[in-house]
Amino acid sequence: MHPRFLSAFDALPSTLHTALRPVLDTPDFQAMLTADQVASVMQQTQLDADTLALAMLPLAAACAVATVSHFNVGAIARGVSGNWYFGANMEFVGAPMQQTVHAEQSAIIHAWLRGETRLDTVTVNYTPCGHCRQFMNELNSGTAIRISLPQRDVSTLADYLPDAFGPRDLGITELLMDKIDHGYVAVGDALVQAAVAAANASHAPYSTSHSGVALLTASGAVVAGRYAENAAFNPSLPPLQAALVLLNMQGEACDAITHAVLAEVKNATLSQFAATQATLQTLGCHELLQVELNRA
Repeated sequence: MHPRFLSAFDALPSTLHTALRPVLDTPDFQAMLTADQVASVMQQTQLDADTLALAMLPLAAACAVATVSHFNVGAIARGVSGNWYFGANMEFVGAPMQQTVHAEQSAIIHAWLRGETRLDTVTVNYTPCGHCRQFMNELNSGTAIRISLPQRDVSTLADYLPDAFGPRDLGITELLMDKIDHGYVAVGDALVQAAVAAANASHAPYSTSHSGVALLTASGAVVAGRYAENAAFNPSLPPLQAALVLLNMQGEACDAITHAVLAEVKNATLSQFAATQATLQTLGCHELLQVELNRA
């Protein structure tokens, strides 16, 4: 079991210990449960899905990188596939507040990067802030997505975000988590190809400034993240943050990055380069390659 889960796991009820230990002790556990694992844990504990997800929130919160606030928030994004994905807030000392990641964003992006195509429910240990409500409104689940909180009845995003403004108000039909391929061709090494592949699946219907980031760590791991744009612009999540979410969920430290590649459109309306470079430097990585996206 990854050391970050030990304290939270010890505090769980004994019935959860028995059911969850085989999952958490899996050598390649990456902060997600497959549909089969969820079904097995539910059968062993006799808990329904909502109750089980709420009980598991301390494990998700244990993934927080709360170096500024020291306030851990955990979330679990529950996909229509039946898979569950952990998420947690991430903060970076030395970087602007705007570079932080909220727990709901983390769980949603985690699910998206793992291939989930639609979410049913987001379970979180604190009420979603306005930023996260707006971010969730970009999803193809729409305002019907369920929001589950401790000691409250399950509501929908529509309850938390009445009179919502979102992509449909701007005539946008391409929604976050829809499968898409922008058709860019990757030429280069494995890290470049991972960044271009991420950019191909990025969500940028407002600026068309598609972008992706790939990171190489000291252990040799490669993770990639995609840009996720938002109708309200400010809640958009940069591709570096998406990659950092996946890196964190895989149990690797953000200061273990040795090299990075940013793939983006030349002369795009928006460029991720300056913010990506500055944030990486605060994490100790000074090797950032910028590559231009090209179609065949």
